[in-house]
Amino acid sequence: MVNQDIGYGFVRICQITEYESLYRYSNTLKIAIFGKKPHFVCELPLNEDKLHIDSMAKKNKQSSAKRKKTVQLKNSPAWFQNQRLHMILLFTLGFLLYANTFGHQYTQDDAIVITDNVFTTEGLSGIGGILQYDTFYGFFQDEGKATLVAGGRYRPLSLVTFAVEYAIFGQNPTVSHVINALLFGATAVLLYLVLLQLLAGKKYSRSRYFITLAAALVFVAHPIHTEAVANIKGRDEILALLGSLGALYFAFLGFRQKNWTKQILGALCLFLGLLSKENAITFVAIIPLSLYFFAQAKPREYLPASLPYLAAALAFVLIRSSILGLSLGEPSGELMNNPFLEYQNGRYVAIGFGAQMATVIYTLGKYVQLLFFPHPLTHDYYPRHIELMSWGDPLVLLSLLFYLGMIAYAIRGLFRKDILAYAILFYLITISLVSNVVFAIGTNLAERLLFMPSVGFSIVVAVLLYRLARLRNGQQAPTQFRQLYLPGVILILFCLGLSVKTFSRNLAWKDNFTLFTTDIQTSKNSAKLRNAVGGELIAQYRDAVDPILKENKLRESIGHLEEAIRIHPTYKNAYLLLGNAHFYLNEFDAAIRSYQQALQLDPGYEEARRNLGVTYRDGGKFYGEQQGDLAKATQYLNQALNYLPEDYETLRLLGVANGMGGNQQQAIEYFRRAAEANPESADAWYNLGTAHLAAGNTEQGQAFRQKAIQMDPQVQQRMGN
Repeated sequence: MVNQDIGYGFVRICQITEYESLYRYSNTLKIAIFGKKPHFVCELPLNEDKLHIDSMAKKNKQSSAKRKKTVQLKNSPAWFQNQRLHMILLFTLGFLLYANTFGHQYTQDDAIVITDNVFTTEGLSGIGGILQYDTFYGFFQDEGKATLVAGGRYRPLSLVTFAVEYAIFGQNPTVSHVINALLFGATAVLLYLVLLQLLAGKKYSRSRYFITLAAALVFVAHPIHTEAVANIKGRDEILALLGSLGALYFAFLGFRQKNWTKQILGALCLFLGLLSKENAITFVAIIPLSLYFFAQAKPREYLPASLPYLAAALAFVLIRSSILGLSLGEPSGELMNNPFLEYQNGRYVAIGFGAQMATVIYTLGKYVQLLFFPHPLTHDYYPRHIELMSWGDPLVLLSLLFYLGMIAYAIRGLFRKDILAYAILFYLITISLVSNVVFAIGTNLAERLLFMPSVGFSIVVAVLLYRLARLRNGQQAPTQFRQLYLPGVILILFCLGLSVKTFSRNLAWKDNFTLFTTDIQTSKNSAKLRNAVGGELIAQYRDAVDPILKENKLRESIGHLEEAIRIHPTYKNAYLLLGNAHFYLNEFDAAIRSYQQALQLDPGYEEARRNLGVTYRDGGKFYGEQQGDLAKATQYLNQALNYLPEDYETLRLLGVANGMGGNQQQAIEYFRRAAEANPESADAWYNLGTAHLAAGNTEQGQAFRQKAIQMDPQVQQRMGN
C-alpha cells in the first residue's frame, strides 16, 4: 500500500489498474479503483487540491486509453484480434464466392425490374417514374396488373441503381453481377462491425472475437443467399439488409457517444433500407432490442434513442401509402399469387384458417431445415411444391414444437440478456413479415426471404460453437486459444461445406434455361416451374436448327405444360403456351382447343385471342396449300376473320380460297379489303386486279394490275402471270 499526501488529507491507493473514475458524492471526493479483484473506495474531504486530483485522473485516463489499444489477449495469436484482417477476409470471401456468376445472363424476374422495365431502360430519365409507381408498373404498364400481389410493392432503390447502371453501361448483366457481389461483401463487413459493437462490453474477451468472426463467416458462406446475390433482382434484399445493419451500427455509436448526428445518419440508413424492401421495418424493433441486450441501458435511455428510426419508418409508410394506398387489398384468387387456395367444383376457394396455419407452420420448419442443411435448393416453392398441410402431419407438429421451444427460450433469456435469446429473437422478428403469419405475401416460401433472418441463425451457430468450448472447459470461459480449436475446426468444416454448396449452386443461375431445367428436378410439383420450363423449351425450339431436335423440344415442353395444367387446372398462361407448342408442330386443332380454354378462363386475354386467330389463319393456309383441303381451309380462314378482321394475310388467303372455289365476287371483296389493309403492297393490288379479270371485269382488272406494276415493276414476274 502507498500513502500519498495531497495537502489537507491523503488518499490510500490500494490497487492501481487501467480503470479509474472520479466522482463527487455529498461533501466527499471518492476515488473508485476497479480491477480484476474487488475494488476499494477511499474517501477524501473536498479541498482546494481537487483540481490537482482531477488533472491526475485525466492523465491516467488518457494513458489508460492508449494502453487499451494495445492490449493483447494472452495465449492468442495476433490475427485473432486483427479486425482489419478479418474485414478483408470477409469481403474477399463474399466477393469471390460469387465470382462465378460474372458471366451469367439475366434470369428469372430480372426482366421485370431491368430488361423489360420501361423506366429502368430509360436510364437516368426513368428514375422519376421508378419513384412514382409500384415496382412492377414499369413492366406491366398497367395499374391493375402492377398490383397483382396483395398490397403492391414499393421498392424503388434497387431499380434506381439498375437505371443508373443502364445509363452508364447499357444492358450489361456482368456489371450488375459484379455490383451484387461487391454489395454482398460490404454487407458481410458491416455485419462484422455491427457484431463488434454489440459485443463491445466484452472487449478483451475471446468470446467477442470468436462469435463475431464466426457469425460473419457463416453468413458469408451460406448458400441460402444465392438467390439474393446470384439473381440480379435480389439486390433489393442486399440493400435492405445493408441499410438495416447500417442503422443498427450508427444506433450504437450514437447512443454510446451521445451523438445525435450519428443517430440521424442511422435513421437515414434505415430509410434507404426501407426503400429497398419493406421488411427493413423490422429493425424498428431490432434496434431497441439490441440496445436493451448490449448497451447496459435502461428503457428511459434507449427508447428515446430509437425515436429517429421510428420516424424514418413512419416517413416511409407515408410515402408508400401515398403511392399504393394503405389497404393491403383482398387476397388474390389466382393460385400463383395465393397458395392458400384449393380447387373445388371447377373453381378455387380459400382453405380454412386451420389448414392455412398448418401450412405456414410447416414452411417455417422448412426455413429452419434450409438454414441447418441447405439441400436441395430451388428458386421455386410455388404450389404445389409445398402441399397444403394439416395438423395431423408429424412435420407440422415438429415445426410447431421447435418454434414454441425457441420462443420459450427467448422469453426466458430475455431477462437474463442471453445472447442466444437475442439471436433467436432477431430471427423471429425479421422473419415475421415474410412468414405469412402477419399477412399473406403471395408465396409459401422463398430462399431469398431468409437473407435477413439468416443473421440471427449465424449468431446462433457462433454462440453454440463458443459454448462448446466453455462446456469442454468446465463451463468456464476459455483462457487459452487452443481451447477454441475444436469449435474452430467445426466452424471451418461447416463453412467449407456451405461455400462449396454456394459455388455449385451459383451455376444454376447461369440463364433461365439452366435455372429452370435444374430446379425442375427438385420442384417437380410446382405448376409455375413446369410452366416456366415449357415456355423456355419453346424458346429453345426457335433457336434450334436440327428438325428432330426442334420437335423433341416441343414434345418435351408439351409434357411440362400438361403437368402444369394438371396441378393448376385454371392456369391460363400454361394453356397459352401449350397452344403455342401445338401450333409450332402444325397440330392446329389441339392448339385451338388450348387457346379456347385460355379464353374461357379469361375472355379478355388478348394474347390468347390473337394467337387463336393466327392459328386459324395459318391452319387454313396449311390445309389449303399443304393438304389440298379447300373446304377445311375456308372454314379455318372464316374463323380467323372473327379474331383478325383487319389482318392482311387472313383477307388475302380468303380471297385466294374463294377464287379457287369459283366465288369470284367474294374473292374481289376480300382482295379489296386486303388492299385497303395494306395499301403499300403491290401484291395486294395485283391480286385485286387478277380477281376482277377472273370475274370478267377487264377494265378494272387491268387498272389495278397497272397500279401494282407502277408500285413494283417486278410484281408481275413475282406473281407468276
